[in-house]
Amino acid sequence: MKFFKLPKPELKAKFQKVEKFSVQDLRVMYSIYEKYYENTSFDIFQSDFYKKTGAFIICHPDTGRIVGFSTLMKCDIKAGDKTYHALFSGDTVIEKEFWGTRALQRAMYIYLITEKVKHPTEPVYWMLISKGFKTYLLLANNFFTYYPHFKGKNQRLSGVVDSYCRQYFGDYYDPASKILNFGSDYQPLKENVAPITEIMRSNNPKIKFFEERNPNWVQGTELPCVGEITWQELAKYAQRFITKPMSQGKLDALLVNKTQSV
Repeated sequence: MKFFKLPKPELKAKFQKVEKFSVQDLRVMYSIYEKYYENTSFDIFQSDFYKKTGAFIICHPDTGRIVGFSTLMKCDIKAGDKTYHALFSGDTVIEKEFWGTRALQRAMYIYLITEKVKHPTEPVYWMLISKGFKTYLLLANNFFTYYPHFKGKNQRLSGVVDSYCRQYFGDYYDPASKILNFGSDYQPLKENVAPITEIMRSNNPKIKFFEERNPNWVQGTELPCVGEITWQELAKYAQRFITKPMSQGKLDALLVNKTQSV
């Protein structure tokens, strides 16, 4: 007699403030981080982490082991004569076997709602800098209004990118190319982590666009991006999340794994 297999328990994710992390937590997180990034050390990782507000952690449902994380820092952007609330998304690293999980998106969505409640009448901005296409897809697959957009939309947000890059990254930012270059001592992705193949370029215009905008990403250059958080955006995202049987991130992960195994 055959029995139906029970579905695997889903990963769990939550936001946790910096002060709640132990040194052991950071060492576990660094053990994941160093698998994917070159030119790094635990001291560099720890120093950068303590500059953040906190991090989303993704945990295995059975063991509670941390299998991924995404750091975040609250900050403000001065654009023209206005100051806007912003959330800067730092390193996002997930063990490869769990690529495509929706746990992180769920936790981020809940967090975005709590931040939007604090700033109900003005846009809140989600900022990130992307040295690899998967980070860019985290924005492009989950935001409706974002820049740079692979179809050239939302050019009005270009000034927001300029403002936060000048404010927080100074001379590392080239406003002509809209690229951040932190030099040779920066931490690029390891060469075999997320290569871009011809099949991926052909099948996913967002990946192709990322490579065109950040052609030296292998050397660690970063493409600065921004997403706009409004009540309308949050409602549209919730509807898509509920009605879509599989996340775009999961589909992208399947494509990556397929092309890398060829």
